[in-house]
Amino acid sequence: MSDYLWVEHYRPKSIKECVLPQNLKDVFQAFVDQKQIPNLLLSGGPGVGKTTVARALLTELDLDYIVINGSMKGNIDTLRTEIQQFASSVSFNGKRKYVILDEADYLNPQSTQPALRNFMEEFSNNCGFILTCNFKNRIIEPLHSRCSVVEFNISKKDLGELGPTFLKRIENILKMKGVQYDRKVLLELMKKHMPDWRRILNELQRYSVTGNIDVGILTNMSDESFDSLVKMIKKQEFTGIRKWIVDNSDIETASLYRSLYNHASKNMKAASIAQMVLILAKYQYQAAFVVDHEINNVACLVELMTDCDWS
Repeated sequence: MSDYLWVEHYRPKSIKECVLPQNLKDVFQAFVDQKQIPNLLLSGGPGVGKTTVARALLTELDLDYIVINGSMKGNIDTLRTEIQQFASSVSFNGKRKYVILDEADYLNPQSTQPALRNFMEEFSNNCGFILTCNFKNRIIEPLHSRCSVVEFNISKKDLGELGPTFLKRIENILKMKGVQYDRKVLLELMKKHMPDWRRILNELQRYSVTGNIDVGILTNMSDESFDSLVKMIKKQEFTGIRKWIVDNSDIETASLYRSLYNHASKNMKAASIAQMVLILAKYQYQAAFVVDHEINNVACLVELMTDCDWS
């Protein structure tokens, strides 16, 4: 088994190769045909292809670019250093440069996002910016106004049309890698995670090490994903916890809390179990009224992380 990531190795290199609804594909193909890309804000759920589209646009037009992850390098000094070093020089081919800023909604809206606005203005003559985010309402208005906003809204109808294309693509990958598979399992995996194409491919690579993709992975995936969350809670990795909630937005709140409750004796010291039950009950009640379930779930996990004694 190769050590490269399938999502990187098989990432589309052109807009035509991207798995997108036709209306979105037309928008991005127009940028390629015009050979001109404005500052962009690409908004949509995890794994729908925002970064892939950004890379494909710039690759097709042979433009220099760097990728900065806002959730990992979100402080002002890091952004300033990386952007300044890249944007202040001229590209080898004399063309405009671009910064792809992934997960820009993780940047602090009071400090880092305003600084980013200043960077965009400072380097506007030489460098363009493509921001990606899961939630565009977490991006400040001055950044909105400096970008063309494209929303990756993928409807059920779109999924029905895109599903066969993606299924054919992953079947080809599995055949090239010599991995046996049950087509029904692929369909079930797609049904569970579409349109998070990245997650589907990551899961397939993870379970391909046995040389066979069968029904057993459907059970293993949920167990291993939950175990990874518990590990992050124990290590108090807030950024990882928040990202887990976003990446697993398909899991119902009640199911998440039930899993935490069912595994309490395994993961927590006995003296803290009662406190855990009270916390879960409180946030499950609140879930019926809150507007933003991500914030409610993250708040629940943070309280469990700080107030309970994990074993």
